[in-house]
Amino acid sequence: MSIDLTKDGHVATVRINRPHKLNSLTLAMYDDLGRAFHEVNDDDGIRVIVLTGAGNRAFCVGADLTESIPALASDRMDISAWDPAHLKFPGFYKPVISAIRGLCMGGGFELMLATDIRIAARDAVFQLPEPRHGFVPAGGTLVRLVRQIGYAHAMEIMLTAERFPAEAMLSKGVVNRIAEEDQVEPIAFETAGRIASLSPTAIQTIKEAALTLQDLPLAEAFRVEATLGQRTFTSDDAKRGLAAFANRRTEA
Repeated sequence: MSIDLTKDGHVATVRINRPHKLNSLTLAMYDDLGRAFHEVNDDDGIRVIVLTGAGNRAFCVGADLTESIPALASDRMDISAWDPAHLKFPGFYKPVISAIRGLCMGGGFELMLATDIRIAARDAVFQLPEPRHGFVPAGGTLVRLVRQIGYAHAMEIMLTAERFPAEAMLSKGVVNRIAEEDQVEPIAFETAGRIASLSPTAIQTIKEAALTLQDLPLAEAFRVEATLGQRTFTSDDAKRGLAAFANRRTEA
């Protein structure tokens, strides 16, 4: 059982590798997942991350409850220890694409919500079952879901604790695209490659803006937007891009 981190050019793959347990996460794996995200964030060569699970039975079903629930219930640990694994730390602006096959439940659903683009298998199943067990999805879901999709859809998913098919998640705006199971990862990596070919300064600034501007008063949001825009206009990426564009016009 492990969190596997591999790098291929500008794309990193983070794979939850415990398929015999539906990729449920032990306490040690939560720590390893957080470390993997910190590593790719600190690696200037990595521009895009693909998050997925080993095998086709599950993306991730969340925490291994036989280990995590006793630790949390006895107050031996604070759930905030999982913040790095749930990408609940500042300054992570590299895009993350999730490739989802099989079960995506509990903490696995929460990991998906931390990603930016989601490709799901047609037969994938989604659920936030926490209320059935007497607790809540506090790995980012209580904050993220109502901000990412419509309020009524978010409340239905959280309050009913029911299972939802991929088509329902697509219609509610939780996932971006549905594909056949054997095409999920190829599509995710193709998307990652296209994004990785673009300006990393521009891409990371777009994500930074999306995460930080939405709760600011309008005038302040526009002011910060202008600052972020100016930062990209004066960047080396922009200088190279504008020079290439000028050369193409000259040659034409």
